[in-house]
Amino acid sequence: MVFVMKGIQGRANIISDILKDTCADSCVGSLAWTNQKVSTVRLRKSSLWGTLEPLKANCMHLKGRKYSGLAVMPGVCRCQVVATPNTKTKQRVFTFGKNWSEGNKSMKSLLGGKGANLAEMASIGLSVPPGLTISTEACQEYLETGNELPEGLWEEVLEGLKKVENDMNATLGDPFKSLLLSVRSGAAISMPGMMDTVLNLGLNGEVVIGLAAKSGERFAYDSYRRFLDMFGGVVMGISHSLFEQELQSLKAAKGVTLDTDLTANDLKQLVVKYKDVYVQATGKQFPEDPKEQLYLSVLAVFNSWNSPRAIKYRNINQITGLKGTAVNVQSMVFGNMGSTSGTGVLFTRNPSTGEKKLYGEFLINAQGEDVVAGIRTPEDLDAMRQSMPEAYNELVENCKILEKHYKDMMDIEFTVQENRLWMLQCRSGKRTGTGAVKIAVDMVKEGLVESHSAIKMVEPRHLDQLLHPQFNDPSRYKDSVIATGLPASPGAAIGQIVFNSEDAEAWHAQEKAVILVRNETSPEDVGGMHAAIGILTSRGGMTSHAAVVARGWGKCCISGCTDIRVNENEKTLTVGKHVLREGDWISINGTTGEVILGKQPLSPPAISGDLGTFMTWVDEQRQLKVMANADTPDDALTARKNGAQGIGLCRTEHMFFASESRIKAVREMIMAVTAEQRQAALDKLLPYQRSDFEGIFRAMDGLPVTIRLLDPPLHEFLPEGDINEIVSKLASETGISEDEVFSRVEKLSEVNPMLGFRGCRLGISYPELTEMQVTAIFQAAITMINQGVKVLPEIMVPLIGTPQELGHQVGIINKVAERIFSETSACVKYKVGTMIEIPRAALVADEIAQNADFFSFGTNDLTQMTFGYSRDDVSKFLPAYLSQGILQNDPFEVLDQRGVGQLIKIATERGRKAKPDLKVGICGEHGGEPSSVAFFAEAGLDYVSCSPFRVPIARLAAAQAAC
Repeated sequence: MVFVMKGIQGRANIISDILKDTCADSCVGSLAWTNQKVSTVRLRKSSLWGTLEPLKANCMHLKGRKYSGLAVMPGVCRCQVVATPNTKTKQRVFTFGKNWSEGNKSMKSLLGGKGANLAEMASIGLSVPPGLTISTEACQEYLETGNELPEGLWEEVLEGLKKVENDMNATLGDPFKSLLLSVRSGAAISMPGMMDTVLNLGLNGEVVIGLAAKSGERFAYDSYRRFLDMFGGVVMGISHSLFEQELQSLKAAKGVTLDTDLTANDLKQLVVKYKDVYVQATGKQFPEDPKEQLYLSVLAVFNSWNSPRAIKYRNINQITGLKGTAVNVQSMVFGNMGSTSGTGVLFTRNPSTGEKKLYGEFLINAQGEDVVAGIRTPEDLDAMRQSMPEAYNELVENCKILEKHYKDMMDIEFTVQENRLWMLQCRSGKRTGTGAVKIAVDMVKEGLVESHSAIKMVEPRHLDQLLHPQFNDPSRYKDSVIATGLPASPGAAIGQIVFNSEDAEAWHAQEKAVILVRNETSPEDVGGMHAAIGILTSRGGMTSHAAVVARGWGKCCISGCTDIRVNENEKTLTVGKHVLREGDWISINGTTGEVILGKQPLSPPAISGDLGTFMTWVDEQRQLKVMANADTPDDALTARKNGAQGIGLCRTEHMFFASESRIKAVREMIMAVTAEQRQAALDKLLPYQRSDFEGIFRAMDGLPVTIRLLDPPLHEFLPEGDINEIVSKLASETGISEDEVFSRVEKLSEVNPMLGFRGCRLGISYPELTEMQVTAIFQAAITMINQGVKVLPEIMVPLIGTPQELGHQVGIINKVAERIFSETSACVKYKVGTMIEIPRAALVADEIAQNADFFSFGTNDLTQMTFGYSRDDVSKFLPAYLSQGILQNDPFEVLDQRGVGQLIKIATERGRKAKPDLKVGICGEHGGEPSSVAFFAEAGLDYVSCSPFRVPIARLAAAQAAC
């Protein structure tokens, strides 16, 4: 209810009340204050009408709070006020503490991964410092309104803060019962180190004195100097190096090497120096008001969503569709209160190998950032077990609880304050491919999860890691090992040394394999880390920034390699007698932590052991078949080893480049003026094609093989270079005069060859070309059948746009089949189909299906023609499209489901309506891309076909789509 009386404040949803007599003469200009916006308000009396209208366009302030100001226009006493407010704002601040919370683990989209898991841990009774989470929707609103804090949000934050203060029996800014806070980011998808954190918030000149009296001067001023450093860097953008210079200067002046060697008086001096740095960098005094500190820190975390490193990380990892970051404001607990305190990070299982054993690190008398940033090299968890056994045992029990609750391997951050354990964060742990598969298989064996759930625990990129080579024989290079560090992320990497992120990106752009060597990495190095094939750091532990990010990307990494000395300015790496410089080659073994001189040989991977077991579950779950694009017998064998169920695309043109004699015969065919000359050249090609098909049929014994007839423009088979040199070479190879060659080359020239004389147009113009290829297919099939091989050939006609084109080619194919079967008294079951790669073909698919046994979508060309983007030229503008959000993904890598995808659905539906048993699949690059595979499964396709090395990835994606 609200009473419209001068100077009276009230609150209401639907406002309706009788004004008292005392307001009769004072209604004019009196204010009605509400804490919600009012959309419709009227002032009513029994016989007279008045109005209640906004006094100002903007909200007015009263005692620091915002209200909508409304002025009562002329009316008479005993008026009745009627108002209809806007819908109440959604909850944007969610509080939590041990055994209570306003959120849960299912709310990651709204609370971010960190906030949702804090709420969940609190609700199941773990010791979580009380706090509050500001939602991702609030961040989204902040960013959409030009970085303005949404109306009413600050009041909601302060309201939530009161709950935290009551729970902790402490108050922000109270020198005697001081509450200190941490302010951390937390998006729905984990982005390690990419956004900002502020610790020890709430300290000022008065609070630090009270904290010193309670907990000791050294602890208080150590916390204060850390806060000044983090607040200055994160909130005000002051370079960390300015604070670091003061710290190093003081340590040098005092003759100490470790931060922990500084006394309380030393740290008091450092606080003064840090404040001077702040003033010099900003021109302002450091804010003493803790609420102002909190306000600015919340804004800084929101702003960090669009920091260059966060944007780059999201681009690299193709993270799209998120609202922004949540802000987690939490009571501080301290690991730097002496020898009974500490901080650590752990995984409930080894993220590199998957071994069921706690894997983590601990630092005594330290805060969490010391571990994660890699500034100090931490100790093994055994150090905690020995020094704080009760807290360690509680931690072990909490790990069991969390694994059972989340049914996953967890990444946990924790702090021990004076022997009491506090759980600061948990999330699904990032892991390597090897670790992911073993964890999934072991958890099924342990009865924690079912096999169909285990399938979802392994990401397609994990399989990609497992399918990369490893070192051939580690024992052979032991004499070349120059250093050993921590095996932070497994695998093998061979590359040239670079010493900064910018060089790594530049060298990668030149297609050079590089290993990024640093003292330690920071979030600003994310671009160079992604460009490098391996990472080597001299400092940091197994849970440092470099280690966590590298494992997430499946990138080989060695951290904490204290044997090496890295001079990033002079670009040298020194270890013992060896001095390595930029551009020198090294090999690193992320599984053992070994740094090796020179290039070491690699061996191919194999699917066996836990991976074999896991892939068996995958194949039991999926419905979509997975085939491979393979052009040679070797490719076919690789595809079969990787689990391909056939060949979905064999490109006959690739066979023509296998030898000089083959390409000469092709060029003779191209240069031929008469049908006789052309036939003579084709007769030379026939045995080559037949031999290749025999090898492929043998490798795919019992599985279908889809062979695409010649597709590319003929000019692609001509030599490259100066026209006169081309003409001279062709005349020499074919025996045709240079004038005739020149004339023929001119006729082959096209303005837009990708839309020109190619595909079925070649076979229609030169029927003898189709006849030769089909003859080779059937002759090879009969030869293999006679040798006991089961052959299932499928002939695919490319670039069909009309049913008449396909009908023409099918007629030739069937005629050749009849002739060969008659000559050999043999018979081969075969299918004839077409590639759907022209939008018109998709739209008339019902007509085309009359002559087709199968459709295979050539999504590369279909994407090209649907968008009107040339694949050869798209790189000129695609980066701008992606960076500006015009496109979310490269459509040649990730299927455009709303455009190209709809054509696929239309063609499938219309084709099967005309021919219900029509086999439908795809054979473009999208066949191995996980999100595209999921779309094809949903669209009802029978199979996808991809490169042999991506077959296991497609198998997994198909299984996950079926779960």
